[in-house]
Amino acid sequence: MNIIATDLKDVYILEPRVFGDHRGWFLESWSERTMQEKGLYYNFIQDNHSYSSLKGTLRGLHCQHGEAAQAKLVRCTRGAVMDFVVDIRKGSPTYKQWIAVELSADNFRQLLIPKGFLHGFLTLTDDVEFLYKADNFYDKEEDRTIIWNDPELGVVWGIDDPIVSEKDSEAPGYLESDLNFIYQEIGHNLKNNNQ
Repeated sequence: MNIIATDLKDVYILEPRVFGDHRGWFLESWSERTMQEKGLYYNFIQDNHSYSSLKGTLRGLHCQHGEAAQAKLVRCTRGAVMDFVVDIRKGSPTYKQWIAVELSADNFRQLLIPKGFLHGFLTLTDDVEFLYKADNFYDKEEDRTIIWNDPELGVVWGIDDPIVSEKDSEAPGYLESDLNFIYQEIGHNLKNNNQ
């Protein structure tokens, strides 16, 4: 597993080794042992799977609040998405910064996102399937959405008129939300990114 640091502190791209032959391919998509050897400790307890039928579908920006906050491991298993992550941990060296990473069925990449980040994605193809692991159960009362085009965050999605849900289109801006994540140093041991 190749673990690649991103421009956001504590967010990593995971590139699994893919073994293929004339029959197809095999990969190890998650190994708690491998992650712990690198100083990354996550206990994922819920898997989620979404389908988007049309290119240009935008889902986000989402997170869970308070004790229900979730770390996520996300991947695209059919089609392709541009995945967006925004650091909203007050006091973080990358506070209110964002990144975009292409995840696709062809590149096998995954994105490891700790608690304290907003997450969303834009479909780049029709017929997209998107999976993610979470380290906390979904809590409807703590579910939060921030408007995708909030000028305070300045995320550049590369699309002017995406397909969005009613919930996402009516979400508040970040400054109007009750989100109050505080940055805490996470101890990582990533001297060697290849295993």
